[in-house]
Amino acid sequence: MYAQLNDQVSILATFFSGAEVKPAFRLSRNSITMLLQMLPREKSHGWSHELEVLVTLYWLACGASYRVTSNVFSIPLATVCRIVHRVVDDMMTILPRVIHFPRAEEMAEVGAGFAQLANHEAFRAAAGAIDGCHIRIVPPAEPQKRSYINRKLFPSIILQGMCDAKGSFLDVYIGQPGSVHDALVLRRSPMYSQALYPPAGYFLLGDGGYPCLQRPVAIMTPYRQPVASQVEGRYNRHHARARNVIERTFGILKTRWRSIFLRALEIRPVFAPKVVGACCVLHNICVAAHDILEEEQEQDEGEMAEVPDGRDGPGNAEGDERGLSGREVRGHLAAQLSAPQDLPACLGEHDNI
Repeated sequence: MYAQLNDQVSILATFFSGAEVKPAFRLSRNSITMLLQMLPREKSHGWSHELEVLVTLYWLACGASYRVTSNVFSIPLATVCRIVHRVVDDMMTILPRVIHFPRAEEMAEVGAGFAQLANHEAFRAAAGAIDGCHIRIVPPAEPQKRSYINRKLFPSIILQGMCDAKGSFLDVYIGQPGSVHDALVLRRSPMYSQALYPPAGYFLLGDGGYPCLQRPVAIMTPYRQPVASQVEGRYNRHHARARNVIERTFGILKTRWRSIFLRALEIRPVFAPKVVGACCVLHNICVAAHDILEEEQEQDEGEMAEVPDGRDGPGNAEGDERGLSGREVRGHLAAQLSAPQDLPACLGEHDNI
């Protein structure tokens, strides 16, 4: 084994000695073990399975720097590059096992989680919370470069994520250029274009950057500000309590992989979506292993504020040529939220006509 042949590599000595590994690799030992068990082990080269995974995790933790990783592990830079690409590709093969829609028998549990977050039974039909996140990249040359410049004037690709009430990703769609609005990213995603999720009778929770839809994908959004009534205001408050789980999920993802999400990825744009996807796979593994980091509260420049509800943005348009407005469904939800929870007893002082 490489660690035995090169005992001068302190980071490997730390791992194989059983010491704390999270500061170096950003994952607990349990999470790393789970990842090792899930990844394919077919080999056509001399490096051990454990070493390749540790090299890749360290590469992610240090901000995708091949040079730093090469120095720390005392491995040639070109070899580090090959290892990282190989392991990231392996992570893409397990992505469908780690990030997937709930099974039919799991939907009741998913809905119960959102009802608890919203503090109201009307949200038991919520099946996920959706939002977009911008990841800085070094863009390709013109003329493609301009497509990657977002409205905050830096180049990025977009991660569209949808999670459950526990903060585990149920779906990710990665790689649309930064100039594309959240609503158009949604329309281009397989989940929307193939109407894959949620199942009938359920809806997703989105912010004001998305259209309020009933089909092909049911999405409930907040009412525009200023709200027209107490009913709408009450709905918005409960909606925000449940929807904010996706913002917390992105926050935890950025906290764990700060160097990936908070500065420009200096890798080719064609590889960047895979790196982001690998981080999402690792996030779900950590959730399953109860390996949770607290979200850091400061907002970075890569976060995009939603279109203000008082203005017309692409997501707030009155209709959608490919779907049916969800405003009527939203109205029913708002009415449920304002209905009395305890119904009066049937009184006998008069006849019911």
